[in-house]
Amino acid sequence: MFLTQTAPRQREIIEVLLRNGWDYMRNILTGGQADNPQLPTPAVLKKILVDLGPVYVKLGQLLSTRPDILAPAYIDELSTLQDEVPAIPWSEIEVKIRQELKLPLDQVFSKIDPVAVAAGSIAQVHRATLIDGREVALKIQRPGIDSKIAADIAIIQGIADLIDRTEFGQTYEIKSIADEFCNALEAELDFTREASFTDQLRHNLASSRWFDPTQIAIAQIDWQLTTSKLLVMEWLDGVPLLEADIVKNNSEEAIAKRNAITSLLFRAFSQQLYIDGFFHADPHPGNLFYLKDGRVALLDCGMVGRLDPRTQQVLSELLLAIVDVDAQRCAQLTLQLASAKKPVKIAELESDYDRLLRKYHNLSIEQLNFAQIIYELLQVARNNNLRLPSNMGLYAKTIANLEGVARGFNPEMNFVDEIQPLLTDLFRRQLLGDAPLRSLLRTALDLKSLSLQSPRQIELLLDRITSETLQFNFSLRGLDSLRRTVDDSANRLSFSILVGSMIMGAAIISTKAQTVQLSLLSNILFAFASLLGMWLIISILRSGRLR
Repeated sequence: MFLTQTAPRQREIIEVLLRNGWDYMRNILTGGQADNPQLPTPAVLKKILVDLGPVYVKLGQLLSTRPDILAPAYIDELSTLQDEVPAIPWSEIEVKIRQELKLPLDQVFSKIDPVAVAAGSIAQVHRATLIDGREVALKIQRPGIDSKIAADIAIIQGIADLIDRTEFGQTYEIKSIADEFCNALEAELDFTREASFTDQLRHNLASSRWFDPTQIAIAQIDWQLTTSKLLVMEWLDGVPLLEADIVKNNSEEAIAKRNAITSLLFRAFSQQLYIDGFFHADPHPGNLFYLKDGRVALLDCGMVGRLDPRTQQVLSELLLAIVDVDAQRCAQLTLQLASAKKPVKIAELESDYDRLLRKYHNLSIEQLNFAQIIYELLQVARNNNLRLPSNMGLYAKTIANLEGVARGFNPEMNFVDEIQPLLTDLFRRQLLGDAPLRSLLRTALDLKSLSLQSPRQIELLLDRITSETLQFNFSLRGLDSLRRTVDDSANRLSFSILVGSMIMGAAIISTKAQTVQLSLLSNILFAFASLLGMWLIISILRSGRLR
């Protein structure tokens, strides 16, 4: 056997595998060959992970975000895994809390409910009241969980090392997936990271052009009491969204409230995904609460995803391509995101996307499941030997969870209907940014730099061509007139772009002008751009090179 320091745990794992009949993994743990990998059926794999314990349940949850690795049946089965375990007795939790606090318990809290509100594999939550009267939630780490996780991480990394020696392991980058999971699991043991994520998410959603920020609630963190093993945050009083009274109430008021909340959630998550690039990656039913004051709360910010600006732009264009049933554009955008494991036949990729989009094209809005389309797009990429970034699976799972909760809360909703009004504003923001005038000035500076540098660079290039000895030892003559022509053309092109930019900037300022000064600035820009444009036209006419 490998990793003899974890032998007792290995025996437990082998017993589970023997009981469930996964011979391939049993052979690995007993020192057998790792070639010809064979997965059990989706239901058996899920049962194995549940029997192995909370760490492996979390591994299954991670794998459910990787449609580029697993087939749809496995993704569907693993997506139902829930991180639920019996609560630890209060006597053990109380000792742990006292160890984390700098002051005696009775000097910090006036009351703590010994019955856990929720219990997970790493921590459990209790309700408490501070001395100053504020109600808080205490998320306390389970005693001894760090040593148990360390043992399981050692086994997972050992298994990954063995599989990585096979063609299967290298094709699907099993080692990197194992490292990603182990790093995420170790990070989850530090509650200060979750506290930081919570603060960042609340800050990002504190302002928006797409929704009313006062209707979204994210808990305040008490940093004076929070440690790496104890998280103290504001108590948000409510119920899971799907258990709210308005779900089964069909009055006009309840229906209007459900529609408003559905739109609020989709707009809030669209901002996270396509503008902020930092998103709550686990919006399952237990993490979306309907508060007594009518707001919607996002809970448990321990799992977050990140998207860089380039990926955000590609994904927003991909949304438009899906809506327009543009298979060719879908293929182009996928290639921008992915890296190829083998040579890709673009015609086959486009054909696969066309069949996929046509399958959904004739469905009504009510029948359309947008998350399913995203998953199938990723699976088509996988079948065409494309390797997508790991955050694409997290992105797809976030949309799937959100759409699933929204459909359970409001069956009339549809993701496409909710996202379409935002696409125009999204592309406008990508084109001009949040400050159009600043973007215009930056573009003007770039054009000025281009107009100043281009003639000099072209002159240097032409001088080198005429003066330096090339491989074939030939020289070119009579390039002075060509150089002057190129200079003139480059200057006129830059000048034309600058005039057009000034006219566009004046138009933008004019439409947004709310003061006399801005209106005056707009008129000055129009006048100046018009004079420069007339001068440019006269210059071209006088040169005799209009044709």
